[in-house]
Amino acid sequence: MDSFGRLALGLAAVVSSMVVLFAVPAGYFVAATFSATSVMVAAAYALGALRVPHGAKPFAIAVGVASAVALYLVFYAGAVAIDLFHPLGITSASESSIYSLISSPSNPVYLQAGVLLFDSAGYESFFRGVLQKRLTPRLGVGSAPAVALFDAALHLVTLNPVWVGATFVTDLVWGLTYHYGRGTQASFASHFLWDLAIFIVRPVM
Repeated sequence: MDSFGRLALGLAAVVSSMVVLFAVPAGYFVAATFSATSVMVAAAYALGALRVPHGAKPFAIAVGVASAVALYLVFYAGAVAIDLFHPLGITSASESSIYSLISSPSNPVYLQAGVLLFDSAGYESFFRGVLQKRLTPRLGVGSAPAVALFDAALHLVTLNPVWVGATFVTDLVWGLTYHYGRGTQASFASHFLWDLAIFIVRPVM
């Protein structure tokens, strides 16, 4: 199978796993997340995008940390604005329903942290390490919003406009972090640290 065929097959597998993830009852969301991210990791590996890094890159980690902090502040400000203005009738309850899928009292903290770690690794290895990397030669930095739009479109299945919008914003930031941080170490650091902050340490809702 040629490179395009393998990419198409990997993309189809990832999209299918994400549709299943959004369709399962809330009680199965964590297990479905592990399943979907396993597919992402497997697809990235099959496409040659999953490599063990040879040591941490201080610049990339610093960019990732700064990106995570900035993104958290954006979401904090967004939550305040939603509660003040209720755009399109949206309230913070729309955000709470998303947070509760991971940060449920029925999920111990170690399980929450584990699924967030695996989720970050899966998403960044595939969406940045495969899709954005392949689009960059043609689109340059424009590959970041292109991938963000694609991922946000997949989240339309949830019928939750807050989730769709949040996905576009986070993916755009992680795409830019990947681009300017020179690789997935930066975007993974940003993704995982933001996940920890927004789901476990101090959710904004």
